[in-house]
Amino acid sequence: MPAFANPFQGNVERKMTKEELIQAVRLNIAGELEAIYVYDAHVQATDNEYAKKVIADIRDEEKAHVGELMTLLKILDPQEAVSFASGEAEVEELLGAAKPSVSADQPSSAPSAPTVGSLVNE
Repeated sequence: MPAFANPFQGNVERKMTKEELIQAVRLNIAGELEAIYVYDAHVQATDNEYAKKVIADIRDEEKAHVGELMTLLKILDPQEAVSFASGEAEVEELLGAAKPSVSADQPSSAPSAPTVGSLVNE
């Protein structure tokens, strides 16, 4: 049975320290990445177009959550932001001019998100 059925499950005894908050945000990022992996596996595992569209939309929302949490992490831990920037610069240096603007298997623009109405009319 899910733990959230207990109305007192979410109660906390104290506020987190800054270090604990940073660790919590990292854990949140890991959870979002795991959700992306699972939703993507479900999209790949079905031929039902309605399910694919809905689950893919949810997956993509999780990707936005990763971006939000990464931005928060950079604010909470500026040194970590420096490390991320260093890693990005290293990849750009390694790829140099060979860096593709869009990969062959990636669409040049994201498709619009389906609505409930658009799914019913298909």
